[in-house]
Amino acid sequence: MDRVWLLTWTTYGTWLPGDERGHVSNVRSADGTGRRHNTPGTVPEGQQRGLKLAAQAKLVGDPIYLELELAAPVLGQFHETTAYRGWTLLAVGIMANHIHVVVGVAGDPEPESLLRDFKSYASRCLNRLRGKPASGTWWTEGGSKRKKEGREEIVAAIEYVRNQEFPLLIWVNEAYLRSNGERGASAPCFS
Repeated sequence: MDRVWLLTWTTYGTWLPGDERGHVSNVRSADGTGRRHNTPGTVPEGQQRGLKLAAQAKLVGDPIYLELELAAPVLGQFHETTAYRGWTLLAVGIMANHIHVVVGVAGDPEPESLLRDFKSYASRCLNRLRGKPASGTWWTEGGSKRKKEGREEIVAAIEYVRNQEFPLLIWVNEAYLRSNGERGASAPCFS
């Protein structure tokens, strides 16, 4: 593995711009320059009621929440995708409204292409099981792509995924952790 990424994305309509939990968006300052509030450790944009209402008005379907019975097939698809691409799956957290994936890759592919592949193949899996949603998509646009460098950052990302609140499913590559001298549970955790 040359690179390790922590990828995160949300399900359609469940975390809109202006949300009270904060949100990542492009923001223009008074001088007209733009910046994106997505740097780890920085404060995201806060609640903006008008922005959230405008985003809600643009929804073309109901917000999507994943269900427990969909989590295992999606995890299976992630395993298939990483095997086919020659990537190493290190951790997966599937929650009702978002997904985390820690993945190791050879070379230095664009993280956007990694995110796109995971979302596309998971969508195909979900479409087979439930049909295409009214919105035409299971996911919001984009997602977070954070490069993890060094053993400590990689293990911290895996532990972050492992310790998610209210997961539908948590899976951790225990063999990777054992080979790096870390503790680990022996099997996937289904909540």
